[in-house]
Amino acid sequence: MGDRDEHGRRVGTPVPGWEPRPWPEPVRLEGSHVHVEPLTSARYAELFAATCGPDDADLWAYRPIPMPASLPELWMHLAAHLDDPGIVTFALVPQEGPAAGTAAGIASYMRIEPAHGQIEVAGVLFGRSLQRTRAATEAIHLLMGHAFDDLGYRRFEWKCDSLNKPSRRAALRLGFTEEGRFRNHMVVQGRNRDTDWFSVTDAEWPVVRAAHRRWLDPANFDDEGRQRTALGASTR
Repeated sequence: MGDRDEHGRRVGTPVPGWEPRPWPEPVRLEGSHVHVEPLTSARYAELFAATCGPDDADLWAYRPIPMPASLPELWMHLAAHLDDPGIVTFALVPQEGPAAGTAAGIASYMRIEPAHGQIEVAGVLFGRSLQRTRAATEAIHLLMGHAFDDLGYRRFEWKCDSLNKPSRRAALRLGFTEEGRFRNHMVVQGRNRDTDWFSVTDAEWPVVRAAHRRWLDPANFDDEGRQRTALGASTR
């Protein structure tokens, strides 16, 4: 697809009125099931309890560092995020379930390129109380909606280790399109990482957004909170 220039060469289609997009600020996003708030040290102890328990090492298998063994170790890890001017990190605070009102996960905006309207959600870490919940899905939905609807970005990315099957499933369930695999992309915890890339574009977002909203609608859940229709059935 594309146009042709005055020399007959194929070129990309114009983007009328394009201007660089705003840099994302650490805003608070409130949903029905989760609040997405700027990460601060006030949430570190809650995050340690939610993600660094005796049985949580597997949550860190594909992350840059192994599971922190102490709160000070996690503190240093998260403080580095806050010190990085290229990252905007959020705490995910469910409003229902056993972890209601406490931080049970994190996610960051990374690879932010305002000139091209591209942004990535990265470093997603869900504690066990947040996994497979409406709050987890709504958290990503809110971050996508802020990037597309509020800031006007054109592309929203999701990347993961090619061996991280839960992350791959989550991307596809959420409506991302798989774009390919970057081989020998990184060295993580001393091991090779091939990285799988996924994206949603601004043209695709209205359909994806509608699918998310249908799934999050209270009518899609029975009295025990079980989904009637899976999200993947709408975004596939």
